Amino acid sequence: MTLPIEPPRPQRAERADAARNRARVLAAAAELFRRRDPRSVTMDDVAKAAGVGRATLYRRYPDVGSIAEALLGEYEYQLQEQLLRGEPPLGPGPASAPGTAPAPRPAERLAAFYAAMVAMLEEHLPLMLGADAGATRLAIGTYRFWWAHVRSLVVAAGATDDPDALVDALLAPLAAEVYQHQREQLGLSPERIAAGLRLLASRTLGDRPAT
Repeated sequence: MTLPIEPPRPQRAERADAARNRARVLAAAAELFRRRDPRSVTMDDVAKAAGVGRATLYRRYPDVGSIAEALLGEYEYQLQEQLLRGEPPLGPGPASAPGTAPAPRPAERLAAFYAAMVAMLEEHLPLMLGADAGATRLAIGTYRFWWAHVRSLVVAAGATDDPDALVDALLAPLAAEVYQHQREQLGLSPERIAAGLRLLASRTLGDRPAT
């Protein structure tokens, strides 16, 4: 079953006190994530740093991962908008018409998506470690959006008769833990990581790599 590619719906307006508490929680969590491994941060840590009660914290966020996801939400929403309506090759661009450039190929769009995700990982790795740790990343709405986008590219490329079996494998290199290992243990630069993913997109979708 194909998941629809839709941007997140806008949230309802918050009460002033709820908005203040939310801002305090997110600011405290962001500081904790900068100073420590996000996977070591607990809900008690966030509540104490934000100066809010545990009940107040749990009413909005069930766990630390959901707090990190909220912090990432704005950046991810911007990328989702680019994928849906942006300029090629990251976005689809305008519908092809006589005299205009052809639509970007699926491999080009996948390579552009990989490059955008590498940039996000480089900029926000501590947050993404907190939000995407382990199997938790597979359950969040953002992952489902990426999954649906990549699946649409696999289908458009005609790369396989079973696209559902391929999509998670194409997304696996974007796990925050993988990126952290590549940067900190292997010493790879973001440019080398993006180049490797560009080659993966080219070889998997049967196209030449984007330049």
